[in-house]
Amino acid sequence: MATHGLVLFGHGARDVRWREPFERLADKLRGAPVSGDVARPVVLAFLELMEPDLPTAVGELAAQGCDLITVVPVFFGQGGHVRKDLPEIIERCRALYPALGIKCAVAVGEDESVLDAVAQYCLRQV
Repeated sequence: MATHGLVLFGHGARDVRWREPFERLADKLRGAPVSGDVARPVVLAFLELMEPDLPTAVGELAAQGCDLITVVPVFFGQGGHVRKDLPEIIERCRALYPALGIKCAVAVGEDESVLDAVAQYCLRQV
C-alpha cells in the first residue's frame, strides 16, 4: 500500500507568526481520519523567507517512507508564484526524487468550497 504524504506550500514571510495558521492547518490534517487508520504525513514548505523549502519537505516525506506526495498550494489565487515558480520547483523535486509520485493541487482559493467557506466567514462579520 502506498504512503501518501501531503505538503502544504505557502509563500513565507519575515514575521514568524505568519506561519501559525499554516501550522494549525497541518495539525488539523494530521488529526483527520484517513482510510486504513494510517496517519497521513503532513509537512509545511515555503517558497521564500521561511524553512523548509519544497525540496527539503519532499525529502522529509520520502525519508518517512512516502511514495506519493501531493503539494497543496495554500495560496488564495493562481498568481505567478503558483503558475510559474511552483511548477519549476516541482520539476526539480521530481528530478531529485525520481521514485516518488509528486502531484500538485490547484491553489486552495481556486476551489469553490473554499470560496464558499470564506464567503460564510465574511457574512458572519456583519
